[in-house]
Amino acid sequence: MGLFSFLTKEVAIDLGTANSIVMCNDKVVVDEPSIIAIDQTTKKVIAVGKRAMQMDGKTHDNIKTIRPLRDGVIADFDMANDMIRELIKMVNIKKTLIPPSLKMVICIPSGITNVEERAVRDTAEQAGAKEVRLIHEPMAAAIGIGIDVLEPVGNMIIDIGGGTSEIAVIALGGIVCNKSIRIAGDELNLDIIEYMRRQHNMYIGERMAERIKIAVGAATTDLENPPENFAVQGRDIVSGIPQELYVTYQEIAHALDKSISKIESAVLEALAMTPPELASDIYHTGIYLAGGGALIRGLDVRLQSKTKLPVHVADDPLKAVAKGTSKALKHYDDYTFLIK
Repeated sequence: MGLFSFLTKEVAIDLGTANSIVMCNDKVVVDEPSIIAIDQTTKKVIAVGKRAMQMDGKTHDNIKTIRPLRDGVIADFDMANDMIRELIKMVNIKKTLIPPSLKMVICIPSGITNVEERAVRDTAEQAGAKEVRLIHEPMAAAIGIGIDVLEPVGNMIIDIGGGTSEIAVIALGGIVCNKSIRIAGDELNLDIIEYMRRQHNMYIGERMAERIKIAVGAATTDLENPPENFAVQGRDIVSGIPQELYVTYQEIAHALDKSISKIESAVLEALAMTPPELASDIYHTGIYLAGGGALIRGLDVRLQSKTKLPVHVADDPLKAVAKGTSKALKHYDDYTFLIK
């Protein structure tokens, strides 16, 4: 650290479709849902994160809730800009005579286009960052899990987030081959909403679908430690009257089966693209699961059955990408795989 290091604040951001995590000095300082609420008349920000999430689906004409990120990329540039600004305000940067300049590392999906990459960079710069570098999500997840990504050893990472599932084979500090599909947490929520409408004639919202997924979400109908049935409240399609019913994990496993099968197919495609020497490494090291989707019950067992490879779930899958982004920030000038 130099003489004027106090003039620089280092911030690592996992800008996720569902949740955004900000880390400073290896500590999570902000962990909020990626949602913003605005006043339709004045266009002013009313709330960001948990407070805005509480408003979602319950607003009147004057208030609108917006999720600026969809499918892992920025869908609404202005709202994303406002959201990042508010998240940085939550960091509680000490006020000095000279405001500190922000040095940021932000993680992005591996399948992002140049235009989408530029949008992330521009948003961070408009939010006050003086230096911005980007890191791909699978690479950040691998670092966060504790893998030495600079070694000449192949490792396969599957990061199932809110908007995208990132599957990558990493070796020597680079992504050798990758597969990015826009089937992840949001798509699983839509599967649950559709299942409840079709099988139970009930309308439910995205928040309720998320709660169902967390409570009884499963990738297989045969779990060793099954969760208890979950009470679902929604609106009856025929009568329009609010009602409650209970769903089992087996029902939700059926609801999620189609999307999870697509993730399985993407994993097999990524394995088919892997060079033979790295495939040999993966046979021994196995597959690592990160992201919120890694918490779906039985997903590791199902993937292990499909690939015949050992599957490991990260210790803290929700924060693996954020931790990896923070570590990359520490070695800002050493990691050549950081996108300038």
